[in-house]
Amino acid sequence: MGNLRRLVLDVLKPLEPSIVELSQVLADLDGVDGVNISIYEIDRRVENAKITIEGHNVRYPDVVRLIEQNGGAVHSIDEVAAGKVLIEDVVTAQD
Repeated sequence: MGNLRRLVLDVLKPLEPSIVELSQVLADLDGVDGVNISIYEIDRRVENAKITIEGHNVRYPDVVRLIEQNGGAVHSIDEVAAGKVLIEDVVTAQD
């Protein structure tokens, strides 16, 4: 079975911990090489975030567990990449 290389998650998280703290905690997981968190909506008590995680062996259950331990909830999995290499999407313009 191919290793997970990239996960893009839509996450609802509380204002605390900050995205700085959450990204550092996620980056410390075994198999994770990098984390990017972008906030696209803020409410009074929560933030909607896009979390991108890349690595050589990302473990989805560990990622979800850590997000939940920090008060968040995964709404959806928006992208997954697995295997020996990452394949980037190619978008072409249509006339």
